[in-house]
Amino acid sequence: MVMARSRWARAVPILFTTACVVVAAHAATPDEILAGYAAKAGAAPSAERGQKLFNTNFGRDYAGCAACHGAVPTRNGTDLAREKTIKPMAPAFNPARFTDAAKVENLFRLNCRDVIGRECTALEKADLMTWLISLKP
Repeated sequence: MVMARSRWARAVPILFTTACVVVAAHAATPDEILAGYAAKAGAAPSAERGQKLFNTNFGRDYAGCAACHGAVPTRNGTDLAREKTIKPMAPAFNPARFTDAAKVENLFRLNCRDVIGRECTALEKADLMTWLISLKP
């Protein structure tokens, strides 16, 4: 029994360190995620197109990104379906925004389908991120 505790005691720091490395491996910066979308798009992203996409009403149940995220993505928005607060979209106002590539991709997939009715292209994602990253205090 003492031997088992000893092994477990030695294993805990190793497991903790491994978990931290795995989490850190998934962390990214908004610029890194944007670079990935821009590379996939094969074209230069445009903040102007990103702003237009954000504010366009595509005639669906969710009348554009701004319907939930607010016309000013530097402030909190409201998830209309769940009636909960959505933190600002612009990374300068919400440092946690666009820091997990898998989460970003999943949210684009879900939200583009709801708002536009299809998945966004890599260029649309890059355009939107370019605009949001450009918003500064």
